Amino acid sequence: MTKALIARLLCVATLTTAAADGFAYDPLPGEVNDRFAQVRALIGEKKWAAAIGELKTINDTGNADWNNLMGYTLRKGAPPDYAAAEKYYNEALRINPKHRGALEYSGELYLMLGDLPKAEQRLAALDKVCWLGCAEYSALKKAVQSFKANGNKSTSAE
Repeated sequence: MTKALIARLLCVATLTTAAADGFAYDPLPGEVNDRFAQVRALIGEKKWAAAIGELKTINDTGNADWNNLMGYTLRKGAPPDYAAAEKYYNEALRINPKHRGALEYSGELYLMLGDLPKAEQRLAALDKVCWLGCAEYSALKKAVQSFKANGNKSTSAE
């Protein structure tokens, strides 16, 4: 088997397993079935209030992706609402304990709050979920390393 064929088979197996486990599928930005495309665009433009308004319009509170995006938007908004962001991240993880985005972003939130042990727990969970490595694991690992290098203080990178 070629490397390309093996990679394709792994990708199909991962998507099939995720669907079979009932986990939410977080489509990549720009995919046809990305019903959160408008929210992602507003987030990209840092229009936090508009993104929250769009999420409230969609109102899919039982969806892990929706909760993750709500948590992210609340964490990044001005002023940030860390308590609400944590609530939404935790709900996303209750729905889908393997949600990579919620694991990464909640880990970053914990670093912002100065809670290294909780951030490291999220990193360990990502390590298990991303057995071949993933961007979320790499980003949180870098943020944890930066936090430690900065004397256990949050940096703007989180």
